[in-house]
Amino acid sequence: MAVIHHTVLKPSKLELLTSWLPSRPWYAGGAGEPELAKAGGFRLDDPQGEVGIEFMVVTDTSGTHPAAYLVPLTYRGAPLDGAEHALVGTMEHGVLGRRWAYDGCHDPVLVDQLPALIEGRAQAQDQNTSDTPDREITCSYTGEASAPTTFTTKATDDQEGTALTAPNGTTLRLHRLLRPAPDNAPLLPPQTAGHVAGSWQMPDGTRARGLFAVLHTGPHAQAAS
Repeated sequence: MAVIHHTVLKPSKLELLTSWLPSRPWYAGGAGEPELAKAGGFRLDDPQGEVGIEFMVVTDTSGTHPAAYLVPLTYRGAPLDGAEHALVGTMEHGVLGRRWAYDGCHDPVLVDQLPALIEGRAQAQDQNTSDTPDREITCSYTGEASAPTTFTTKATDDQEGTALTAPNGTTLRLHRLLRPAPDNAPLLPPQTAGHVAGSWQMPDGTRARGLFAVLHTGPHAQAAS
């Protein structure tokens, strides 16, 4: 179980993301610095109890229209070998000391636990309270066998999100630029074998809900993603 420490981070997570987000291909903000606010998210437990796993949602009001981003992060007490390209930044934690924050799509611990969440073998945890499930996060899995746990950490980014692939052709796609689901519209696209969905707060105070991640299986998985 992950223990949530209510302490000071220097720099803060939002300060790290302010520098890092504009470098992402799915960033849709203006030419200036992002204007970020924490808007939602959840956590997962590392079975080994070593790595912090957080799926953070942030909103950005710097562009013409507000944008919301899903930012999966992992927090480690030492650098992750071979993941220098995925480092978001380092920060000083008031209890744990120096922490290395990574884009979680390149961290094998998060990449293993996300399929477990989709399949129901892991439980989404509240972002701010220890040992408390997050009931707003919904998941489904309709595949005939267990979801692959051998997704590559060589994630591929485009203008909407990040794709992870397994050797059998299964694709796990994370929606990084979040889109609120239209009222009464089907939440899941065709050829979907599993999903994670959740809610976040928009800058105007309203709540939005949409897909965080979608699992596609079969030979057409790449096209469907």
